[in-house]
Amino acid sequence: MPRRGLLAGFLVGGLIAGGSLAAMPASAEPALVPLSPSLASQLLSAVTGQLPVMVHGTTLADAQRAVAATGMRQVATFRKIGVVVASGTKQQVEAARTQPGVTYLEGDQPLASYATDAVPTQKAIRSTSLLATRGFEAQQTLTGANGAALDGTGVSVAIIDSGIDPTHPAFAGDKVVRSLKSVCLDESNPDTNCIVDMPRSVDTDTLSLGGHGSHVSSIAAGRLVALNDGTKVSGAAPGASIVSLSTGSAVVILSADSALNWVLEHHAKPCGDAVPLSLCPPIRVVNNSYGPQGGGKFDPNSSTVKLQRQLIKEGVVMVWAAGNDGGDGSKSLTNPPAQDPTGGIISVASYNDEGTGTRTGPVSKFSSRGAKTDPSTWPDISAPGENIVGACRAYLPICSTGLKPQSGPGIIDVGSYNTLSGTSMAAPQITGIVALLFQADPAATPAQIEKVLKSTALHYSNGAPYQQVGGYTTSFDKGTGLVDTVRASEALGAHGH
Repeated sequence: MPRRGLLAGFLVGGLIAGGSLAAMPASAEPALVPLSPSLASQLLSAVTGQLPVMVHGTTLADAQRAVAATGMRQVATFRKIGVVVASGTKQQVEAARTQPGVTYLEGDQPLASYATDAVPTQKAIRSTSLLATRGFEAQQTLTGANGAALDGTGVSVAIIDSGIDPTHPAFAGDKVVRSLKSVCLDESNPDTNCIVDMPRSVDTDTLSLGGHGSHVSSIAAGRLVALNDGTKVSGAAPGASIVSLSTGSAVVILSADSALNWVLEHHAKPCGDAVPLSLCPPIRVVNNSYGPQGGGKFDPNSSTVKLQRQLIKEGVVMVWAAGNDGGDGSKSLTNPPAQDPTGGIISVASYNDEGTGTRTGPVSKFSSRGAKTDPSTWPDISAPGENIVGACRAYLPICSTGLKPQSGPGIIDVGSYNTLSGTSMAAPQITGIVALLFQADPAATPAQIEKVLKSTALHYSNGAPYQQVGGYTTSFDKGTGLVDTVRASEALGAHGH
């Protein structure tokens, strides 16, 4: 069935726990396993045809037996967390609720990237975010454990997004060590992992009519480039390598989780055994600049959470954009999987450096706030996300919304950079900084990375007051404050040249 048919009837909502059909009579046998709210809504709706579903089992074998017993089609397996991605009719999905060893059934739903139009300003648009984070200072003055300048060398970052344009000057040379694409909803795809390799010369961002992914990737790990007006633009970790996983411009949970599962299976050797780690380093951090609109409740049963917790166990940090829904603290509007309390899962709010690199600016109005009364929903840290210059070809849809197209260094690089805002732009700042921290201390754990980021952050005063929560001074709108790359790197052993 074509992708459009599979997506019909899906509802936007949080990745939240619980949910089921109408209560069953007390005498009903056997007991029914719980459904995610999105799947419960789909089963109650008039949607027909095949439904994508994630079947969670006590073991992977249990989930596979349930899929086979009900006649559903197995699409993919998430081996390490005991989940089978399948498609089936309403009746088949209902039947799976009674199968032995099944623990949870989860539906698909659309997600959104957390980028918005650039915020109008009277100031000139310059690349100043690495002044505000002290990232330039760290690159210029500090050395990692490998004896090289602190620029992310020896670390790969995974970017799950719309794709990447490897031909862009921000990614010249061998910056993109692997490019992949999720085809999980394409029924003609024979690959049971839902992820296929793409030639590194192919622009997967243009294939998906995106642009968001290249912008995000350049913020995390783009090369230092001088634009044609002399402005210098650099990613937070210009020496890091990039593994791009394209989900297309219309992200859904299945494609995003399939990308996460690929990282889980391949992070130690992302280019395989035949390629030395010196050319294709291990993935140590994943950037996720997407999520449901309007926030939602944290669901510990979801595949996303199970995948990210396993990644943490295997030494990979997860970075999430907090969301672009603003708020006043009366309820949580932050990205649900970002609320995971597991150490090494980091939720990023947007800070406005006012186009000057100031460290005394405000938290962005659009940045999603947590609930004042529930610190588990609060962002962990802030990074610049307002009016950020990055790789963005002018002909791509999201790039056409940018505030100021700027041209790159080559004669064909007309309008190849643009300015976007959102927590989508704040998250990759942290992703790149995490790469620097792993270069400073390759043996650091994800929990140690989060701890050092939060304990060294600058408590900028604009916004909600800080409170003492769980050993940190933090707030419901901006977390522990503005990231300080120099202090965090020095705390993990980076030293001066």
